[in-house]
Amino acid sequence: MQEITIEMLPQLFESVAAVMAENSESLCEMDAQMGDGDLGLTMKKGFGALPDLLRESDEPDLGKRIAKAGLKMSSVVPSTMGTLMASGLMAAGKSLTGKTAIGPEELAQYLVAFAEGIQKRGKCQPGDRTVLDAIAPAAQAADEAAKQPGASLSSVAQAALQGAVQGVEATRIMTPKFGKAAVFAARAQEMVDQGAVAGQLMILGYANYICK
Repeated sequence: MQEITIEMLPQLFESVAAVMAENSESLCEMDAQMGDGDLGLTMKKGFGALPDLLRESDEPDLGKRIAKAGLKMSSVVPSTMGTLMASGLMAAGKSLTGKTAIGPEELAQYLVAFAEGIQKRGKCQPGDRTVLDAIAPAAQAADEAAKQPGASLSSVAQAALQGAVQGVEATRIMTPKFGKAAVFAARAQEMVDQGAVAGQLMILGYANYICK
């Protein structure tokens, strides 16, 4: 796959939705130890709605279509994580305004903006043990991969996934600072952050579609 066109966006997010649905139960189990226990359901519902939101849109601009779908997603899952993911999508979409397709550089640009959107909305930083700790290293790895000679959509997606996996592992030694997870900080030792895992799963969904 050399690029993702506007017509392919629903299929891209169907891949993410499939990964979220497959891992919904395990995400809920992880979240129950540190939060409300509904993270898997939130991700399943939110990303599950995106393909139809994208299909229903008549927005001709690729970036704006993603951003508008993200805005609508925020009302589908108005939870903390739902809002963060929706904010990431809106920022990522805005960064691609005027683009006609997503190639290697655009995918990296999308992920960098996604991370920035989460950071701005959540007022969090890398190292705070949040979803950002998967998305930020994924974005950095994607950006570096996109700058390599002969970079492809596949190579950027694979680099992003590797970055996300490493980011999730790094959360084992981080102390949570937000929400209920901060209350149960002692339990977090040696456990990966469930929000970061959700971020990794999103990247996995992109990579599954791009690299199939």
